[in-house]
Amino acid sequence: MTAHDVRPGIDDAVAAVAEAAGDAGITVAVAESLTCGGVVHALGSGPAASEWLAGGVVAYRTDVKERVLGLTPGVDPCSAECAEQLARGARQRLGADVAVSTTGVGGPDPDGGHVPGTVYVGWDDGDRTGHERHAFDGGPQDVIDRTVEAALGRLVALVEHRS
Repeated sequence: MTAHDVRPGIDDAVAAVAEAAGDAGITVAVAESLTCGGVVHALGSGPAASEWLAGGVVAYRTDVKERVLGLTPGVDPCSAECAEQLARGARQRLGADVAVSTTGVGGPDPDGGHVPGTVYVGWDDGDRTGHERHAFDGGPQDVIDRTVEAALGRLVALVEHRS
């Protein structure tokens, strides 16, 4: 799967977030590690993004996750707990209604005992916090592309649930 193959799904998800968030007056935030800004970049191309996109934080290094997003020191950066804390931190620090996060191992090699393609998408809507675990196949770019699409899919569900 290439970025070109994924783009239609990304465009549809961004359009759905833009419509639902815009109609309901919901603001959106993103915390990204694995995807290095891919999610917020996609959202920034959405219609009227300045009205519903609060922003995004790219925190690749663990110490940055701790200082900027409030990750508890010692939490595995490739874990459900990390994904949830990143989403909560982004929502709170950026003053948004909902947030998603991405963390994991893109590959090509294992990292921290986790196989490539191990991905967590976290989310927080102020009332509930959760995560999805994914095991994506392919090279690093394939894993990143699929993670962006998964995060946007989760964001669509969050925004539509709140609207």
